[in-house]
Amino acid sequence: MARLNSYHLPPDKWPGADGLASLDGAEARHLLGVLRARAGETVRLFDGAGRHGLFEITAAASKTRAELRRISETLEPQPTRGVTLALGWNKASRRDWLLEKGVELGVLGIAFWQAARSQGDMPREPKEAWADKCVQAAKQCQSSWLPELSVLPGGVEALLRVAAQHDGCYVLYEGAAPSELLDPAVLAQGRSLVVLGPEGGLEEREASRLGEAGFKALSLGPRPLRWETAALSCLALAHHALLKP
Repeated sequence: MARLNSYHLPPDKWPGADGLASLDGAEARHLLGVLRARAGETVRLFDGAGRHGLFEITAAASKTRAELRRISETLEPQPTRGVTLALGWNKASRRDWLLEKGVELGVLGIAFWQAARSQGDMPREPKEAWADKCVQAAKQCQSSWLPELSVLPGGVEALLRVAAQHDGCYVLYEGAAPSELLDPAVLAQGRSLVVLGPEGGLEEREASRLGEAGFKALSLGPRPLRWETAALSCLALAHHALLKP
């Protein structure tokens, strides 16, 4: 059976006991207007919070709304292992690309934080466009969970406030000892928070403050890596480590 097209239905619109759902907006326009789906066809819906299922289109009276009936449903438990990336805010043009790749590699969360060397002003809350990028990536790779997106103003102290929510806290720092290479197995032991600085890197005082708070400084090797390269390397290492039972 060919892979079915996936569509995002937010948790607050997920069907109850009657199994009836409505898909509208951009998702319905793509399903009905672009793919020209008709009543009787089957699609996959997911809510980004672990639920996904097969649904039959029961009515497609217009190109802006589809009525569906649930055929089957699966609930995948929330992952208990994985990585949340805390990325120093900057004007990197690859931010959207990194969001997409993060979803494909199973990142638990992406938090942007205001570092001393951050470029530009960080928004007060996650942008809707970021969530849209994550949804599109999840549709492509059929992930059932969307990462938690957040912004952390307040510098290093903001990172310390969320550290308690994680089993292990690490900082990828160019000043780390060459012998302290990132061990992928470490990132598979629980919920890990991994901090990266912006393009200009961390200031020494920021790295010292994190170290004093219990963050372990790790290295990705002797070669300087760009912001998005370091982030993607970390996620790829964690992804492969998490494939092991």
